[in-house]
Amino acid sequence: MEQVELRELKTRLSHYLRRVRAGRRIQVIDRGKIVAELVPPPVLATNIKVPPKLAEMSRRGLVRLGGPNDPRLYPRLPPLAPAGTAQRLLDEERGER
Repeated sequence: MEQVELRELKTRLSHYLRRVRAGRRIQVIDRGKIVAELVPPPVLATNIKVPPKLAEMSRRGLVRLGGPNDPRLYPRLPPLAPAGTAQRLLDEERGER
């Protein structure tokens, strides 16, 4: 990852922003310590429908949109009750109709 001293960044800000826009990540160093990191904004998938107001808030930096849901992240849990339990309980609750 590229690093730049704060003074150099202030002097050549446009240069470094072009590098970030091209996909580079840049760490900002002040007095020998990393104080910030410049990263490109996240790319949204084009097939995600975002309400216009929410998209505008994201462009203004007021909210950060999450990525698409990935079902592989959620393990399949075993059933808590045998099949038909809900129907049986509803029938008992309703009684004869």
